[in-house]
Amino acid sequence: MNGIVDPDVERYAEEHTTAPPEHLVALAEETRATLSTPQMMTGPVEGRFLELLVFAAGARRVLEIGTFSGYSALSMAAGLPPDGSIVTCEIDPEVAEVARRHIDASPYADRIEQRVGPALETLEGLDGPFDLVFVDADKQSYAAYVEAVLPKLSERGLIAIDNTLWSRRVVDADDGDERTRALMELNDRLRSGPDVVCVLLTVRDGITLVRRAAA
Repeated sequence: MNGIVDPDVERYAEEHTTAPPEHLVALAEETRATLSTPQMMTGPVEGRFLELLVFAAGARRVLEIGTFSGYSALSMAAGLPPDGSIVTCEIDPEVAEVARRHIDASPYADRIEQRVGPALETLEGLDGPFDLVFVDADKQSYAAYVEAVLPKLSERGLIAIDNTLWSRRVVDADDGDERTRALMELNDRLRSGPDVVCVLLTVRDGITLVRRAAA
């Protein structure tokens, strides 16, 4: 993934963010050493951002679409109250197994429920409300995920959507990649949709925060 922030600035931001706990350091090391796409892992800056977002929102029920190796789920769990919970969805059983081991070895095993399978099928069987939904999965399905979870948000619920700047590719009108086009269309829909309010942040690869518009 090509950075959207100057590498020196990115490095400085990481150095001045509270360091991750040992269980996340171990997870990151295994992800980089054993998985074929380690760049998909949520890093320490975004991880802390998600933790603080959960904490600041007072979220008790969190839904994650795209577990990967578990870094983001474990980061968000640290921001939950003791009675909080996360449902995290992952389609790839190989990375789900990595996540499962690290979740079980963490202090938050009792707060995280893992579902393996196509996320849209999982969502059909989940009842809301959710206080925070984090979307970080296959880009072509992002719009479908957003439409599926909007009705499941709590009154003050938020959706956080990862990779919405897509290594700067969303500003290239000639980029014909299906993933890029899907993200461009989603960004346009969120900006102009009367049913939502959004802000696109230049954190890591772009994170868009979304809430339902007031009735």
